[in-house]
Amino acid sequence: MPTPDNTSWVILAGGQASRMGGNDKGLVTLAGRAMIEHVIDTLRAQTSAITINANRNQDTYRQYGKVFGDHIKNYPGPLGGMHAALHHLDSEWIGFVPCDCPALPHDLVARMSSACDSNTDIAVAHDGEHIQPVVTLVNRRILPKLEQFLENGDRKIILLYRQCNMITVDFSDQPNAFVNLNTPEELEQFGQAL
Repeated sequence: MPTPDNTSWVILAGGQASRMGGNDKGLVTLAGRAMIEHVIDTLRAQTSAITINANRNQDTYRQYGKVFGDHIKNYPGPLGGMHAALHHLDSEWIGFVPCDCPALPHDLVARMSSACDSNTDIAVAHDGEHIQPVVTLVNRRILPKLEQFLENGDRKIILLYRQCNMITVDFSDQPNAFVNLNTPEELEQFGQAL
């Protein structure tokens, strides 16, 4: 069973960030700091087992912790980071959060962990209206399914989840915790509200 002490957490910063003008989203400035710093601050209060999945600017990301890149070329998206993490880390349970979600719940790790039982393959955050497919806690037993899925050329994350024993974890009390900042305009608006 996962607990905050036996899970590893990965910040996914491996994308191309095409909507952010190609700028590395984790490193763009929000309120005077790199966006990933906001994510790390929230996670660090909940767990010490944090690594970063990045395919660009790895030397810059190393100032924040251990970094690893995708094993699969051509940016397969979040699933590429998950695939690499399952090969890179030994933990039975690995959690994932995106680098462009600076207001994550302060009880994310505990709530995600406690929602799982021995049959759970994947726990996915739900904001009350939508699932948040990149805020997830997975059991490493999904790796064969994930590898087959990627070998088939599939990239749509929710299709993989439907092949697994997925549960959703209710965060409807914190619906704004999953704000994604994908464009310079969204970044500016969010920064002004801080």
